[in-house]
Amino acid sequence: MIVKTLTGGLTATLMLVAPMAQATELKLADFQPPTHFVVDTTYKPFAKTISEATNGAVTVSLFMGGELGPGPAEQYNRAVDGVADIVFSLPGYTASTFPKTLLSELPGVIDAETGTARVLANLDKLSGEYRRVVLLGLWNNAPNLLFMADKPVRSLDDLKGLKIRVPSRNAGLVIEAWGAAPVSMPAPAIYNAMQTGVIDGAMIDATTLGAFRLKEVTKYITQGMDTTISSFFLIMNRDGFKDLIEAQQKVVLDAGRQAALDGNAAWLRIADKAIADFVATDGKELITLAPEEAEKFNAASASVVETVIAEADANGLEASAYVSALKDD
Repeated sequence: MIVKTLTGGLTATLMLVAPMAQATELKLADFQPPTHFVVDTTYKPFAKTISEATNGAVTVSLFMGGELGPGPAEQYNRAVDGVADIVFSLPGYTASTFPKTLLSELPGVIDAETGTARVLANLDKLSGEYRRVVLLGLWNNAPNLLFMADKPVRSLDDLKGLKIRVPSRNAGLVIEAWGAAPVSMPAPAIYNAMQTGVIDGAMIDATTLGAFRLKEVTKYITQGMDTTISSFFLIMNRDGFKDLIEAQQKVVLDAGRQAALDGNAAWLRIADKAIADFVATDGKELITLAPEEAEKFNAASASVVETVIAEADANGLEASAYVSALKDD
Protein backbone atom coordinates (compact mmCIF):
# COMPACT_ATOMS: atom_id res chain seq x y z
CA MET A 1 0.00 0.00 0.00
CA ILE A 2 2.84 2.34 0.88
CA VAL A 3 4.54 1.66 -2.44
CA LYS A 4 1.33 2.20 -4.31
CA THR A 5 0.68 5.46 -2.48
CA LEU A 6 4.18 6.73 -3.20
CA THR A 7 3.87 5.71 -6.82
CA GLY A 8 0.53 7.38 -7.12
CA GLY A 9 1.83 10.52 -5.47
CA LEU A 10 4.85 10.61 -7.77
CA THR A 11 2.64 10.20 -10.80
CA ALA A 12 0.44 13.06 -9.68
CA THR A 13 3.47 15.24 -9.07
CA LEU A 14 4.90 14.49 -12.51
CA MET A 15 1.57 15.40 -14.09
CA LEU A 16 1.70 18.79 -12.39
CA VAL A 17 5.31 19.38 -13.37
CA ALA A 18 4.90 18.22 -16.97
CA PRO A 19 3.27 21.42 -18.29
CA MET A 20 6.14 23.46 -16.84
CA ALA A 21 8.67 21.14 -18.46
CA GLN A 22 7.03 21.77 -21.82
CA ALA A 23 7.55 25.54 -21.64
CA THR A 24 8.98 26.78 -24.91
CA GLU A 25 11.38 29.66 -25.52
CA LEU A 26 11.28 30.94 -29.09
CA LYS A 27 14.45 32.63 -30.33
CA LEU A 28 13.78 35.61 -32.60
CA ALA A 29 16.76 36.65 -34.73
CA ASP A 30 17.16 40.08 -36.36
CA PHE A 31 20.25 41.51 -38.08
CA GLN A 32 19.31 45.08 -37.14
CA PRO A 33 21.00 46.78 -34.17
CA PRO A 34 19.54 46.30 -30.67
CA THR A 35 18.75 50.03 -30.60
CA HIS A 36 16.43 49.72 -33.62
CA PHE A 37 12.91 51.00 -33.02
CA VAL A 38 11.43 47.64 -34.05
CA VAL A 39 12.31 46.26 -30.60
CA ASP A 40 9.97 48.54 -28.62
CA THR A 41 7.30 49.08 -31.28
CA THR A 42 6.92 45.54 -32.58
CA TYR A 43 8.91 42.80 -30.85
CA LYS A 44 8.14 43.60 -27.23
CA PRO A 45 4.36 43.74 -27.82
CA PHE A 46 4.66 40.53 -29.90
CA ALA A 47 6.50 38.73 -27.11
CA LYS A 48 4.19 40.07 -24.40
CA THR A 49 1.08 38.94 -26.26
CA ILE A 50 2.41 35.41 -26.71
CA SER A 51 3.56 35.07 -23.10
CA GLU A 52 0.32 36.37 -21.64
CA ALA A 53 -1.94 34.39 -23.97
CA THR A 54 -0.11 31.13 -23.17
CA ASN A 55 0.26 31.84 -19.43
CA GLY A 56 4.02 31.89 -19.85
CA ALA A 57 4.20 28.50 -21.56
CA VAL A 58 5.61 30.12 -24.71
CA THR A 59 8.05 33.01 -24.49
CA VAL A 60 10.08 34.97 -27.04
CA SER A 61 13.71 35.98 -26.59
CA LEU A 62 15.30 38.58 -28.89
CA PHE A 63 18.69 38.18 -30.54
CA MET A 64 19.48 41.45 -32.31
CA GLY A 65 22.47 42.59 -34.33
CA GLY A 66 23.11 39.19 -35.91
CA GLU A 67 23.79 37.44 -32.58
CA LEU A 68 22.69 34.13 -34.07
CA GLY A 69 24.81 34.56 -37.17
CA PRO A 70 26.02 37.36 -39.44
CA GLY A 71 24.63 38.24 -42.83
CA PRO A 72 21.09 39.55 -43.42
CA ALA A 73 20.71 37.46 -46.56
CA GLU A 74 21.15 34.29 -44.48
CA GLN A 75 18.14 35.02 -42.29
CA TYR A 76 15.72 32.90 -44.34
CA ASN A 77 18.00 29.86 -44.11
CA ARG A 78 18.29 30.33 -40.34
CA ALA A 79 14.54 29.87 -40.08
CA VAL A 80 14.53 26.89 -42.44
CA ASP A 81 17.40 25.18 -40.60
CA GLY A 82 16.17 25.99 -37.10
CA VAL A 83 19.17 28.11 -36.09
CA ALA A 84 16.47 30.53 -34.93
CA ASP A 85 12.82 29.80 -34.29
CA ILE A 86 11.63 33.12 -35.74
CA VAL A 87 13.53 35.51 -38.00
CA PHE A 88 13.04 38.99 -39.38
CA SER A 89 14.26 39.79 -42.85
CA LEU A 90 13.39 41.18 -46.26
CA PRO A 91 12.10 38.78 -48.90
CA GLY A 92 14.08 40.92 -51.33
CA TYR A 93 17.34 39.57 -49.91
CA THR A 94 16.41 36.12 -51.27
CA ALA A 95 14.36 37.39 -54.19
CA SER A 96 14.34 34.17 -56.23
CA THR A 97 12.41 32.46 -53.41
CA PHE A 98 9.70 35.12 -53.21
CA PRO A 99 8.86 36.43 -56.71
CA LYS A 100 5.14 36.72 -55.99
CA THR A 101 5.62 38.36 -52.59
CA LEU A 102 7.88 40.95 -54.19
CA LEU A 103 5.26 42.09 -56.68
CA SER A 104 3.96 44.39 -53.96
CA GLU A 105 7.21 46.38 -53.98
CA LEU A 106 6.76 47.54 -57.58
CA PRO A 107 5.85 51.21 -58.00
CA GLY A 108 2.11 51.78 -57.80
CA VAL A 109 1.06 48.28 -56.71
CA ILE A 110 0.34 49.17 -53.07
CA ASP A 111 -0.02 52.31 -51.03
CA ALA A 112 2.31 52.66 -48.04
CA GLU A 113 -0.57 53.35 -45.62
CA THR A 114 -2.93 50.58 -46.73
CA GLY A 115 -0.56 48.05 -48.29
CA THR A 116 0.01 45.91 -45.21
CA ALA A 117 -3.71 45.39 -44.63
CA ARG A 118 -4.18 44.43 -48.27
CA VAL A 119 -1.25 41.99 -48.17
CA LEU A 120 -2.49 40.37 -44.94
CA ALA A 121 -5.93 39.96 -46.50
CA ASN A 122 -4.36 38.01 -49.36
CA LEU A 123 -1.77 35.84 -47.58
CA ASP A 124 -3.44 32.69 -48.87
CA LYS A 125 -2.26 33.61 -52.36
CA LEU A 126 1.37 33.49 -51.18
CA SER A 127 1.29 30.13 -49.38
CA GLY A 128 3.38 28.35 -52.02
CA GLU A 129 6.36 30.63 -51.39
CA TYR A 130 6.42 29.91 -47.64
CA ARG A 131 6.02 26.12 -47.68
CA ARG A 132 9.44 25.60 -46.02
CA VAL A 133 8.60 27.94 -43.14
CA VAL A 134 5.55 29.36 -41.38
CA LEU A 135 4.73 32.95 -42.35
CA LEU A 136 3.79 34.90 -39.22
CA GLY A 137 3.76 38.48 -40.49
CA LEU A 138 4.41 40.45 -43.66
CA TRP A 139 4.41 44.23 -43.87
CA ASN A 140 5.64 47.13 -45.99
CA ASN A 141 7.88 50.03 -45.09
CA ALA A 142 7.57 53.69 -45.98
CA PRO A 143 8.29 54.48 -49.65
CA ASN A 144 11.90 54.06 -50.67
CA LEU A 145 13.57 57.37 -51.50
CA LEU A 146 16.86 58.27 -53.14
CA PHE A 147 19.56 59.00 -50.56
CA MET A 148 22.54 60.73 -52.16
CA ALA A 149 25.95 61.23 -50.58
CA ASP A 150 26.91 64.43 -52.40
CA LYS A 151 25.23 64.49 -55.83
CA PRO A 152 21.72 65.98 -55.88
CA VAL A 153 19.10 64.29 -58.07
CA ARG A 154 16.65 66.84 -59.46
CA SER A 155 16.00 65.15 -62.80
CA LEU A 156 16.22 61.76 -64.46
CA ASP A 157 19.38 62.89 -66.24
CA ASP A 158 21.09 63.47 -62.89
CA LEU A 159 21.00 59.73 -62.17
CA LYS A 160 22.75 58.59 -65.33
CA GLY A 161 25.80 56.47 -64.61
CA LEU A 162 25.53 56.73 -60.82
CA LYS A 163 25.83 53.67 -58.57
CA ILE A 164 22.75 53.24 -56.42
CA ARG A 165 22.22 50.60 -53.75
CA VAL A 166 19.02 48.60 -54.17
CA PRO A 167 17.19 46.26 -51.76
CA SER A 168 16.05 43.69 -54.33
CA ARG A 169 16.04 42.57 -57.95
CA ASN A 170 12.85 44.47 -58.81
CA ALA A 171 14.22 47.66 -57.29
CA GLY A 172 17.34 47.11 -59.36
CA LEU A 173 15.27 46.96 -62.52
CA VAL A 174 13.63 50.26 -61.60
CA ILE A 175 16.99 51.91 -60.95
CA GLU A 176 18.26 50.63 -64.31
CA ALA A 177 15.19 52.08 -66.02
CA TRP A 178 16.06 55.39 -64.38
CA GLY A 179 19.51 55.26 -65.94
CA ALA A 180 21.64 54.36 -62.90
CA ALA A 181 23.61 51.23 -62.05
CA PRO A 182 22.04 49.09 -59.29
CA VAL A 183 24.27 47.72 -56.53
CA SER A 184 22.74 45.05 -54.31
CA MET A 185 23.65 45.18 -50.62
CA PRO A 186 21.90 44.85 -47.25
CA ALA A 187 21.03 47.94 -45.25
CA PRO A 188 23.82 47.60 -42.65
CA ALA A 189 26.44 47.91 -45.41
CA ILE A 190 25.15 51.19 -46.86
CA TYR A 191 26.83 53.57 -44.40
CA ASN A 192 30.38 52.52 -45.23
CA ALA A 193 29.63 52.18 -48.93
CA MET A 194 28.32 55.74 -49.15
CA GLN A 195 31.04 57.13 -46.91
CA THR A 196 33.82 55.61 -48.98
CA GLY A 197 32.27 56.32 -52.39
CA VAL A 198 31.64 52.69 -53.31
CA ILE A 199 28.12 53.85 -54.14
CA ASP A 200 26.76 57.31 -54.94
CA GLY A 201 23.50 56.76 -53.14
CA ALA A 202 20.89 54.32 -51.96
CA MET A 203 17.26 53.47 -52.54
CA ILE A 204 15.86 53.00 -49.03
CA ASP A 205 13.19 54.28 -46.65
CA ALA A 206 13.60 57.26 -44.33
CA THR A 207 13.65 55.30 -41.05
CA THR A 208 17.23 54.35 -41.84
CA LEU A 209 18.35 57.94 -41.40
CA GLY A 210 18.34 57.16 -37.69
CA ALA A 211 18.19 53.38 -37.44
CA PHE A 212 21.33 52.92 -39.55
CA ARG A 213 22.72 56.45 -39.06
CA LEU A 214 22.43 57.19 -42.78
CA LYS A 215 21.70 60.84 -42.04
CA GLU A 216 25.43 61.18 -41.34
CA VAL A 217 26.41 60.20 -44.88
CA THR A 218 23.41 61.60 -46.80
CA LYS A 219 23.35 65.18 -48.04
CA TYR A 220 20.38 64.99 -50.41
CA ILE A 221 17.14 63.01 -50.48
CA THR A 222 14.93 62.95 -53.57
CA GLN A 223 11.20 62.19 -53.45
CA GLY A 224 8.11 62.83 -55.55
CA MET A 225 8.25 59.93 -58.02
CA ASP A 226 6.41 56.60 -57.87
CA THR A 227 8.91 54.38 -56.14
CA THR A 228 9.41 50.94 -54.67
CA ILE A 229 8.03 49.95 -51.28
CA SER A 230 9.96 47.16 -49.58
CA SER A 231 8.48 44.28 -47.59
CA PHE A 232 9.59 42.70 -44.31
CA PHE A 233 8.58 39.38 -42.86
CA LEU A 234 8.58 37.37 -39.66
CA ILE A 235 8.87 33.67 -40.47
CA MET A 236 9.11 30.64 -38.21
CA ASN A 237 10.80 27.26 -38.39
CA ARG A 238 8.18 24.65 -39.31
CA ASP A 239 9.28 22.03 -36.78
CA GLY A 240 9.30 24.57 -33.98
CA PHE A 241 5.79 25.62 -34.95
CA LYS A 242 4.58 22.02 -35.04
CA ASP A 243 5.98 21.44 -31.55
CA LEU A 244 3.45 23.93 -30.18
CA ILE A 245 -0.02 22.74 -29.32
CA GLU A 246 -2.82 23.97 -31.56
CA ALA A 247 -3.96 26.74 -29.22
CA GLN A 248 -0.40 28.04 -28.94
CA GLN A 249 0.02 27.96 -32.71
CA LYS A 250 -3.03 30.19 -33.07
CA VAL A 251 -1.65 32.61 -30.50
CA VAL A 252 1.65 32.89 -32.37
CA LEU A 253 -0.06 33.35 -35.74
CA ASP A 254 -2.41 36.03 -34.39
CA ALA A 255 0.48 37.81 -32.68
CA GLY A 256 2.43 37.70 -35.94
CA ARG A 257 -0.41 39.34 -37.87
CA GLN A 258 -0.62 42.09 -35.25
CA ALA A 259 3.16 42.51 -35.33
CA ALA A 260 2.88 43.19 -39.07
CA LEU A 261 0.35 45.97 -38.46
CA ASP A 262 2.44 47.37 -35.61
CA GLY A 263 5.58 47.22 -37.73
CA ASN A 264 3.99 49.03 -40.64
CA ALA A 265 2.62 51.77 -38.38
CA ALA A 266 6.02 52.21 -36.72
CA TRP A 267 7.91 52.42 -40.03
CA LEU A 268 5.56 55.07 -41.39
CA ARG A 269 5.52 57.12 -38.20
CA ILE A 270 9.28 57.08 -37.70
CA ALA A 271 9.95 57.77 -41.40
CA ASP A 272 7.91 60.97 -41.14
CA LYS A 273 9.84 62.09 -38.05
CA ALA A 274 13.17 61.24 -39.67
CA ILE A 275 12.38 63.32 -42.74
CA ALA A 276 11.35 66.28 -40.58
CA ASP A 277 14.61 66.02 -38.65
CA PHE A 278 16.60 65.76 -41.88
CA VAL A 279 14.99 68.88 -43.31
CA ALA A 280 15.70 70.80 -40.10
CA THR A 281 19.41 69.98 -40.23
CA ASP A 282 21.86 72.46 -41.74
CA GLY A 283 23.54 71.24 -44.93
CA LYS A 284 20.79 68.74 -45.76
CA GLU A 285 18.24 69.11 -48.57
CA LEU A 286 15.00 67.29 -49.32
CA ILE A 287 14.34 67.54 -53.06
CA THR A 288 10.78 67.09 -54.30
CA LEU A 289 10.80 66.53 -58.03
CA ALA A 290 8.97 68.96 -60.25
CA PRO A 291 5.82 67.34 -61.72
CA GLU A 292 7.28 67.12 -65.21
CA GLU A 293 10.43 65.43 -63.88
CA ALA A 294 8.45 63.04 -61.67
CA GLU A 295 6.48 61.98 -64.73
CA LYS A 296 9.71 61.02 -66.51
CA PHE A 297 10.65 58.76 -63.59
CA ASN A 298 7.17 57.24 -63.52
CA ALA A 299 7.08 56.60 -67.25
CA ALA A 300 10.41 54.80 -67.05
CA SER A 301 9.38 52.59 -64.13
CA ALA A 302 5.95 51.80 -65.61
CA SER A 303 7.55 49.60 -68.26
CA VAL A 304 9.38 47.68 -65.53
CA VAL A 305 6.15 47.04 -63.65
CA GLU A 306 4.45 45.79 -66.80
CA THR A 307 7.37 43.51 -67.71
CA VAL A 308 7.81 41.99 -64.24
CA ILE A 309 4.10 41.19 -63.88
CA ALA A 310 3.96 39.69 -67.39
CA GLU A 311 6.99 37.49 -66.69
CA ALA A 312 5.50 36.33 -63.40
CA ASP A 313 2.24 35.47 -65.18
CA ALA A 314 4.19 33.50 -67.77
CA ASN A 315 5.83 31.55 -64.95
CA GLY A 316 2.45 30.52 -63.58
CA LEU A 317 2.37 32.84 -60.56
CA GLU A 318 -1.03 34.38 -61.33
CA ALA A 319 0.65 37.73 -60.81
CA SER A 320 -1.97 39.91 -62.47
CA ALA A 321 -4.69 38.45 -60.28
CA TYR A 322 -2.61 38.97 -57.16
CA VAL A 323 -1.78 42.58 -58.04
CA SER A 324 -5.47 43.24 -58.73
CA ALA A 325 -6.38 41.75 -55.35
CA LEU A 326 -3.91 44.06 -53.62
CA LYS A 327 -5.48 47.07 -55.30
CA ASP A 328 -9.10 46.10 -54.52
CA ASP A 329 -10.76 47.97 -51.67
